[in-house]
Amino acid sequence: MSSLYQIEYERKELPKKYFQIGLLFLCLGIIGIAAGYFFDSHRTAFNNIILLTFFISISVASLFLVAIEYVAGAVWSTPFRRISEFYSGFVLFLPVLLIPLLFNLGNVFHWMHPEVVEADKILKGKAPYLNVDFFMIRVSAFILLWFVFYFFIYKNSKKQDVTHDQYLTTKNIRLSAVFIPIFAITISFTSFDWLMSLEPHWFSTIFGVYYFSGSILAALAIVTFTAVWLNENGYLVNGLKKDHYYSLGALMFAFTNFWAYIAFSQFLLIWYANLPEETFWFLDRWEGNWIFITIGLMFIRFIIPYFGLLSQPSKMDPKRLKVISLWILIAHFYDLYWLAMPNLNKKEFLFSWIEISFILVTIGLLIVGFFKLSGKNNLVAIGDPKLKRGIDFRL
Repeated sequence: MSSLYQIEYERKELPKKYFQIGLLFLCLGIIGIAAGYFFDSHRTAFNNIILLTFFISISVASLFLVAIEYVAGAVWSTPFRRISEFYSGFVLFLPVLLIPLLFNLGNVFHWMHPEVVEADKILKGKAPYLNVDFFMIRVSAFILLWFVFYFFIYKNSKKQDVTHDQYLTTKNIRLSAVFIPIFAITISFTSFDWLMSLEPHWFSTIFGVYYFSGSILAALAIVTFTAVWLNENGYLVNGLKKDHYYSLGALMFAFTNFWAYIAFSQFLLIWYANLPEETFWFLDRWEGNWIFITIGLMFIRFIIPYFGLLSQPSKMDPKRLKVISLWILIAHFYDLYWLAMPNLNKKEFLFSWIEISFILVTIGLLIVGFFKLSGKNNLVAIGDPKLKRGIDFRL
């Protein structure tokens, strides 16, 4: 219990059975991925890109949510901020997810082959940006930047649990103000590097915002699900009501609409201009049985979560929020599959034990990673001077 702010909080250990289940999923998935790289390294590498970009979304966008709270001085989110801090710690796992790809980059990026670039006018024009050395510099620099900001922001937040020093909040506000534009730049260029350059002949000026919106939505979803589950089971501070859930539900609803707006804008502008170097990308996803995945994306990514969160009561209903949050996470993974896999096979979508292995690793890593990152730390930022006001927040 924190006596300084009369906050009723007692840290309890998370159930180990969930960690064991997550570890089982993770081990089974790793075995499947290892087998996938042995039998079909080309296809497995494409799935690895989906896995990597999914966890970049979760980790870096969660750190963005932390930064936004600090800069905006938000109160309602303070009881949940430590959850975002834990998920931002997934930046620590990004190098591990990247390692298998380093040995298979040539399998997925044909612009990495000099003889191909030399014979292609468009690729030669993009060569100052799309080249192996600059690509590796960008990837390394982005991960390093994300880690540095995570390390210092989380270090200050955790230290404040003990010292209750309000100056640590000021330091994090300054760090967050610097991180926000860096986040906007790095998340956009990450989408160019890992997803858009899978088809380097394609042109789109809005793709970075598309990935940004999906990433924020995924981070909000995982934080919402975890916050509701932890609060229902008595792991957070006493005094949190359904009112505290409303802003989480409203933000998920807002970014669902924002993602749809950006997705439709990208499609409409490209289709209206009718330039072959742009329209072919959508045609590839409208041919063969990819048409079913494309139509499914409209319902899974937008229509279902839109109506699921449309009413005000739905934004405050714990059961509804947990279901929709998980749905949005699945939809984000589905979206990344739709973005990446047509570049592997334009005739039909592929789904077998290789894809299932990556799904198992995703589930397992989310569970195991949260357990490891939360460790013996407080699940609530009990030293934050805004916490009492956050607990007292009402609509």
